[in-house]
Amino acid sequence: MRVKSFALLAGGIFTTVTAFAQSTGVPKALQKPLDKVSAADYKAHVQYLADDKLQGRLPGTAGYQMAVDYVVEQYKKRGVLPAGENGTYLQTVRLRRAFTEPGATLRLQAPQGPEQALTYGSDFTFYPNPAEASTSVAAPLVFAGFGISAPELGYDDYAGLDAKGKIVVVTREEPKQFPDAVRLYNTDVLTILQTAAQHGAVGVLLAAAKPSAHLADPPKGVVSVLGADGNVAVSRTYGGAQLRVLGSVSAATLQRLFAGAATDTTRALASLRAGKPASVALLPRLTATQRTRYQNVDSYNVVGKIQGTDPKLRDEYVVHTAHLDHIGIGTAVEGDSIYNGAHDNATGVASLLEIAGVYSRLKDKPRRSVLITMVTGEEMGLLGSAYFARNPTVPKSQIVANINTDMPTIIAPLLSVVALGAENSSLAAPVAEATKALDLTVEADPEPAQNRFIRSDQYSFVTQGIPALHIKYGNKTADGQNNLSQQVQKWRARYYHKPQDGMNGQFDFDAGRKYAQLNFLVGYLVANNPTRPIWNTGNFFGERFAKK
Repeated sequence: MRVKSFALLAGGIFTTVTAFAQSTGVPKALQKPLDKVSAADYKAHVQYLADDKLQGRLPGTAGYQMAVDYVVEQYKKRGVLPAGENGTYLQTVRLRRAFTEPGATLRLQAPQGPEQALTYGSDFTFYPNPAEASTSVAAPLVFAGFGISAPELGYDDYAGLDAKGKIVVVTREEPKQFPDAVRLYNTDVLTILQTAAQHGAVGVLLAAAKPSAHLADPPKGVVSVLGADGNVAVSRTYGGAQLRVLGSVSAATLQRLFAGAATDTTRALASLRAGKPASVALLPRLTATQRTRYQNVDSYNVVGKIQGTDPKLRDEYVVHTAHLDHIGIGTAVEGDSIYNGAHDNATGVASLLEIAGVYSRLKDKPRRSVLITMVTGEEMGLLGSAYFARNPTVPKSQIVANINTDMPTIIAPLLSVVALGAENSSLAAPVAEATKALDLTVEADPEPAQNRFIRSDQYSFVTQGIPALHIKYGNKTADGQNNLSQQVQKWRARYYHKPQDGMNGQFDFDAGRKYAQLNFLVGYLVANNPTRPIWNTGNFFGERFAKK
């Protein structure tokens, strides 16, 4: 399916494709509202949100609330309607930070010999349980390779394996036979947990791939979202009440678990590296005990609406997202401990506010409605967007697409872009149309190993069956070196998730201005097209999630 051009979508404003090609290629009805996107206004948004007084915009803090209040104020100035809960701009997201208490135990009982107590920190660790303050489980073990069950891809670690009532052990080595996005989906901890639960497991242990690997034991805890009923609604590390334990074990502990099995770790891992499952029953039995403590805070997604004009399509929605949070106050680096998050993601928020400004100046609003949505908890695991995508403030079935804006990294002129995720659906067409209008080129991802498509908030919508994309910088540079990705890598080493990501860093606010214009045009095209975006035939994400 091809999205119609601006000339055909403008509803009588333009009737010929030749008009579309004039000047910059943007129709006159859009040109003036777009031209008024201001680099100075964009900078002012970033400057406010990255100020020290907001203390890094950690959800649940006064600094984050200041960011929420600022966004609401900007929505009101731009005539953006409230689209949150109970007639407000806000959707409450109750965050639960969980910590594993000292004293957790893991005891190994081999078929013969005395029970052995493993050492917390070196032999094993546990992820905190966000649903139960005290857990205890005793069960036999099975080794399930990578923990992948994907018969449609010709691979299944659970084929012929009885995991019911057992603790499943999986290696954190990564399979090489799958494309990057498919591999990352299948080896994501949440997918591994869900797969184990589907096969009747009562726990999961993630085995380190290397002897030197650090076992997961987050000192700041693990954050989940509680639903209105008080139960866990969103979590990256909770697979449901059936799974009583999630832990990590060292490579040395994995060898101990294989004692007496029909194979050993050397042969099992070699088989997995060759693309062949190596699942096997393990002879020891494990007993695990754990206590978890909690800290609950309320945070907020901020949701505004541009009302569509078509009597039928105005009840459908294109959702723009950017995460409003950052990571607060932390370890000092070069004498600074406030992680301001200017690029990550005050620039993304600024882009959405400027998009709202374009709509406020637009005489003829699009056919569909548009949601301008700032989400919380991205830095904690895409939590706010996951909660919104599962529990939107509009009917989920009426959301047709998500366009996410996360850390555009505006450090140089924007000459080309990478549309992460556009290749999965018909969203590639409006991206092509909008970039052509702004004289930008579309490139392949210059850093595919970063696997950015599933690392930001657009992925929360994908898992709910909603086509989504995330537009990032391309590699093109004004000097012809076309090495922007190398420049970004150097920038990232210096600034990313550090206190140095403040207003004293490197910026090109004209690039931010153009980035906002581009994202507006993509969303505008989708909002005006009478046909919804669709997944491409045979696309992995479409086939996996389209029925959500």
